[in-house]
Amino acid sequence: MTEPAPPHRQPEEDPRHGRLAARPAPPTTEGGTGLVSLPGPQRESPALAYVPAGGDGAYRLVVLLHGAGGSARQGLDLLLPLADAHRLLLLAPQATASSWDLIVEGYGPDVRRIDGLLDTLFARYPIEGVALGGFSDGASYALSLGLTNGDLVDAVLAFSPGFAAPLVTHGRPRIFVAHGTDDRVLPVDPCSRRLVPRLRSLGHPVEYAEFAGGHEVPAAIRQRAVDWLTAQRGPGPGR
Repeated sequence: MTEPAPPHRQPEEDPRHGRLAARPAPPTTEGGTGLVSLPGPQRESPALAYVPAGGDGAYRLVVLLHGAGGSARQGLDLLLPLADAHRLLLLAPQATASSWDLIVEGYGPDVRRIDGLLDTLFARYPIEGVALGGFSDGASYALSLGLTNGDLVDAVLAFSPGFAAPLVTHGRPRIFVAHGTDDRVLPVDPCSRRLVPRLRSLGHPVEYAEFAGGHEVPAAIRQRAVDWLTAQRGPGPGR
């Protein structure tokens, strides 16, 4: 007899649809602090995590996704200078190809890899609240996964995104979008200026910041994004 699917996943939904199964739970082992390497399967590049030392209580987990042709370290560096002050546990996976699976050939290997990394961190650290963030292709992927997994993810930080392409949606995570008005890689007009109104029409609370600059994430925008992330909490995943 086949066991029923977990209540947070519809029977037809799996990593091919962008669904993440991992969920926070009381830690069963103790993890280290500082910069932590999380090796993946053989021949895959390791993911990186940064865990602030000291303090009490749960961490806010932010999964950070690099741009096309980028690295886990570049993803981590998006918010690394701000992690200690805000007790942010940062996780930066490495895409299995030159960009994320959705952009290359469809959901699958990167979803499974991120799911496994989340399980590892949930088993080691107390976590309250999960956000996704990213730059460029990573921002598009963060939005797509965030809309798909709003029963886990309560916020998305999208720096210079191009699109959002969820196959299924759950919940209404709140969203921060920033884009440079002089971006020549992903121009603001066909990207964020179209995307943000669409997200708002779907009921997502969206904070939108344009800045004078190109395809980049200025320090002031990173600070504004983290201030937004930590100043308020949404009604909760799945609501």
